[in-house]
Amino acid sequence: MTSTDTRFRVGLLGHGTVGAAFAALLPQRADAVAGVTGLRPEIGGVLTRSQGDFDAILADSDLIVELIGGIEPARDYVLRAMRAGKHVVTANKQLLSQHGEELWACAREHGVQLRFEAAVAGVVPVIRVLQESLAAAHVERIHGIVNGTTNFILSEMARTGATYADALAEAQRLGYAEADPSEDVNGKDAAAKMAILARLAFDTPVHLDQVVYEGIEQIAPDDIEYARDLGLGLKLIGTAERVDGGLSVRVHPAFLYPGHPLASVNGPFNAVTVESDAITEITMSGPGAGGPQTASAVLGDVVSAMIPPASTPPTSGALEIVADVVSAFYLHLEVPDNPGVLARIAGVLGDHGISVKSVVQKGLGDNARLVMVVHAVLESRFFTALDELSGLGVLRTAPRAIRVIEEQFA
Repeated sequence: MTSTDTRFRVGLLGHGTVGAAFAALLPQRADAVAGVTGLRPEIGGVLTRSQGDFDAILADSDLIVELIGGIEPARDYVLRAMRAGKHVVTANKQLLSQHGEELWACAREHGVQLRFEAAVAGVVPVIRVLQESLAAAHVERIHGIVNGTTNFILSEMARTGATYADALAEAQRLGYAEADPSEDVNGKDAAAKMAILARLAFDTPVHLDQVVYEGIEQIAPDDIEYARDLGLGLKLIGTAERVDGGLSVRVHPAFLYPGHPLASVNGPFNAVTVESDAITEITMSGPGAGGPQTASAVLGDVVSAMIPPASTPPTSGALEIVADVVSAFYLHLEVPDNPGVLARIAGVLGDHGISVKSVVQKGLGDNARLVMVVHAVLESRFFTALDELSGLGVLRTAPRAIRVIEEQFA
């Protein structure tokens, strides 16, 4: 039984998709959090439209998590919590993009933390990177795909040739778009997030009203088809950059060449690229939405608020290092084009339970090459098969193998 003096009580405001996911996640991870912080978090009270009393929850909480959304009463609750000396974690990008300076000033005045990693790009840790890892960097530009709904819609239009309306309907069916997706598809959601990122990266107050934005409602399949012929892909891009001694923050659809680090970010994923002379460029990507994903980012902020900023907890040593893992492989074999060679190679692979996904033959005669991709297999089994292939006496050179990452995300 955990003693009462090690409990860390979290007041939860809101119990929608993210709030419910956070309420379920916290007890699952409580033991792990206690191992890191020495405190065991638990839900001290939940406020919804039909239950709970804010004053009672505030009085009985060590930290407040605000997941109501919107401006009021969220703004009032956050300010009251910080004035009472309580740390606050929020995922409310509209609140921060419209009243951020007031909230941050209140946090400084009362010596509390206001954390908001989940407000931008879901589990992508861009807020923490800008606040901590790149705090001293002179950032020149940020590009971001910061709305998973629009990225899924554009990816679906490119993949299937669907119209905007059909792709939106599919996004709603899969839960990537709300019943009312207007703030996503018109660019306002992304604009709010870019206002927050710009404020952190460029040390300049940026209000949502100062962000120029447009959405994707007018994009037609022909736009994407013609661009594909030119090697271009379409994304809704948020940009914040230094321009002639000033700061530009904007959101709009943009074509990208394949070499751009955001060009390959598809589906409901988000990604942010930060450019600076000191670091050149770094790109962070991951799921940008979803109850469990956002709840995970919220929990990360809760843990950060529980640990003094300079604390580096010791490792627990509870996990063993695993050396032998499962992987798919690309396999390149230089062989003579003689009868029976392919059968002998296939026999060795089959004896070790290795299944071939695809294979092509390049060249003829003594210059023939077999290039194949095999399905995921335990690495030790694969390399044993490679040793046996090398001993067949039919390979002109040692086999070349490269791992293949096969994961695909809808």
